[in-house]
Amino acid sequence: MNVNDLKLNRRALLAGASLLATASVGTAAVASEDVTVDFSGKSVLITGTSSGFGRLSAIHLARLGATVIASMRKLDRGKRPEAVELKTLAKEENLDLHVIEIDVISDKQVKRGVAKAEKIAGGALDVLINNAGIGLAGPIEINDTEATQLIFETNLFGYQRMARAVLPKMRDAKSGQIFNVSSQLGRLLLPNIGMYCATKFAVEAMFETMAYELAPFGVDITIIQPGGYPTKIWDKGRVYYNDLIARLDDDRKEDYSAHLQMAEGFFNGGGTTDPMDIPRAIAEIMAMPTGQRPLRKPVHPNTMASDTANAAMAKIQSAVLSQGPYAKWHKRVAG
Repeated sequence: MNVNDLKLNRRALLAGASLLATASVGTAAVASEDVTVDFSGKSVLITGTSSGFGRLSAIHLARLGATVIASMRKLDRGKRPEAVELKTLAKEENLDLHVIEIDVISDKQVKRGVAKAEKIAGGALDVLINNAGIGLAGPIEINDTEATQLIFETNLFGYQRMARAVLPKMRDAKSGQIFNVSSQLGRLLLPNIGMYCATKFAVEAMFETMAYELAPFGVDITIIQPGGYPTKIWDKGRVYYNDLIARLDDDRKEDYSAHLQMAEGFFNGGGTTDPMDIPRAIAEIMAMPTGQRPLRKPVHPNTMASDTANAAMAKIQSAVLSQGPYAKWHKRVAG
């Protein structure tokens, strides 16, 4: 394969930096209207539903008729305000929406929470939405072991824990769908946010691999790639960042002072884009027939950088996997 065939556009890739903060004119990859499908009888477990994409997806899919099990950590016996709000909304709108406790970095809570979700669903879950995650900015060198373990435990290992917990019954049922909320930063890099990029690159690699491995079992994998959206992930990320800076030695703090100022810019929000783009995109894909759902879905008013990177990597993977022992799996995943 000729490298020129990949048609990589340097400007397109560099444009990613500006995409992440604000919406701009470009290739639109958002759902303009809600799907009208009835998801009655379909069960959905979502992680990280206290705010952002997780909360919006829980409400949106429940309003479309799904049995939604919304999980969050530190439930405080159901008294956590975010949990109370969801329960109140479910009662007011007569939604089949349940709130349970799962901290994705805890093996015990994941096992217990998934078992409870499956009991509510009456068997294998139809859909898992891996969404719980944290944001952490700062140069790679300043990220100590504590910070590094926390972000990988949450953003990567938490996704794998959840997948491993739901898959046995999905495989037995020969059906299921796992969504994984990644990022445009799972395909392109920005300095001073490299640890976050590393977790999202790993999510992309892990779950694309799983898509091929699960092809014989009828379980679909979709990786959602949001651009910049105004959610609370970076509000919470500032707390982790401040803790990290408090532990930072004076030498690194002085040498990286300019970098740290740049890093703090990531905590200024995600522009004026509509976070509902994500649950709408998920609903659209859920409504598709098994085996015809996309492996990846970039979501943002401008997906130029993600589209370019995805197309290039798809071409490379096709050259490797479209023949030989993996050909059948590749055909199902890539279409």
